[in-house]
Amino acid sequence: MARVPQIVAFGGGGFSMEAGNPLLDDYVLGLTGVERPKVCFVPTASGDADHYVVRFYRTFASRADCSHVSLFRRDKGAGAVEGDLQAHLLDQDLIYVGGGSVLSLLGAWRAHGVDQMLRRAWRKGVVLCGLSAGSLCWFSESVTAFHGPPQRVRGLGLLPWSNCVHYDGEPERSVEYRQMVGDGMLPGWGVDDGAAIRFEGRELAEAVASRPKAKAHRVELVNDEVVEVPVPTRYLGAPLPEPAAVPA
Repeated sequence: MARVPQIVAFGGGGFSMEAGNPLLDDYVLGLTGVERPKVCFVPTASGDADHYVVRFYRTFASRADCSHVSLFRRDKGAGAVEGDLQAHLLDQDLIYVGGGSVLSLLGAWRAHGVDQMLRRAWRKGVVLCGLSAGSLCWFSESVTAFHGPPQRVRGLGLLPWSNCVHYDGEPERSVEYRQMVGDGMLPGWGVDDGAAIRFEGRELAEAVASRPKAKAHRVELVNDEVVEVPVPTRYLGAPLPEPAAVPA
């Protein structure tokens, strides 16, 4: 059965930002619908930092068949041999993109053709997710502050919207984002650390959070005024409702 294309864009969170809080990572694993999914980590935005790769394996190896892709190492990463990178990515259940510099990430992906490989994986139904740079990359436009003051970046365009991560953690970024939307940037979402937005195809399916107060916010220009509206956000740590009592 064909799977619906899905992207989960974290504002910030997951194993690299929330030690001891697995809620977002558990959430994306669950979306695969596989008991032991194939999960590939893509740490391009960090320059394939060794410590980042090690932390990924420590987090996921007990629950998933793990691999990673390196564009800055001769070995190309575990499970992704030269000439077979696309086949490897298309064979995954979940592709998890790490944080760092989205400018470096996009440049490296385009140079190696990884941008098109990921587009094919998305269309096939491989779940795509990531935080920070690994969240910004999927959108048509986004705001990065990795290299200094916030600046506008053109992404892969799988999602025809804009995105601003670390929305509550870096207030200057959120201020600049609202200004950019007012100046003509596509409407989109500002996403707090600990929150994530999930898309089915190109439509928002839901917003979720690993922290009780984390939110996503819709930001758009309405009648020449930038409007920010909180999106209903489901806290993943909330207890399940008690089953209804059956009359005796």
